[in-house]
Amino acid sequence: MAGYKFVVADDHPLFRGALKQALMRIGPDSRILEAGDFDGAKALIAANADADLVLLDLSMPGASGLSGLVAMRGQHSSLPVVVVSAHDDPETIRRALELGASGFISKSASMDQICSAISSVLEGGICTPDGIDLGEERDPEISDLIRRLQTLTPQQARVLGMIGEGRLNKQIAYELGVSEATVKAHVSAILQKLGVDSRTQAVIRLSRIGSDPAAIGS
Repeated sequence: MAGYKFVVADDHPLFRGALKQALMRIGPDSRILEAGDFDGAKALIAANADADLVLLDLSMPGASGLSGLVAMRGQHSSLPVVVVSAHDDPETIRRALELGASGFISKSASMDQICSAISSVLEGGICTPDGIDLGEERDPEISDLIRRLQTLTPQQARVLGMIGEGRLNKQIAYELGVSEATVKAHVSAILQKLGVDSRTQAVIRLSRIGSDPAAIGS
């Protein structure tokens, strides 16, 4: 198994080094691209749409917990994203998978466990830490929000991520290469799907998964 292209997005150089070591064991001839913040990760993915896998830290600068995953999945919905986090409680893992992650790796995992998890995703599987019962969502508001987020198209998810970053419609239009009218249509659809009346309310709803204490500060 050689010749893969990976994006490693984590703000801790030492942990990026550990992930790179694991990736080189999987594919010695692989190309590994690194980012230390969320904007850098998005830029790398935009320039390398043919990447095989993204390893995403939930708590990098610019990424607000699981809302960062929503925006990342919107950017390239077909690109597998594996969340890497020190917060490996069942709620965070389950929510990450429900929002489109292809797997979850705990930062406490061994090198062998990291290699096994990444290999399983490259083969089309889903990886989760061993021995964890993911259970069911106990917060009805979060459960409703995740169901609503799952109805967004990739472009709508991407626009929602940009709204969360405070971008104006004209800025979103420029970045996506579409008209402001198209962006307004996306925003209207997003508000309807999230069951809110304004962009501010949409950001507040999104922050319910981004500001979860279990998803902050790895």
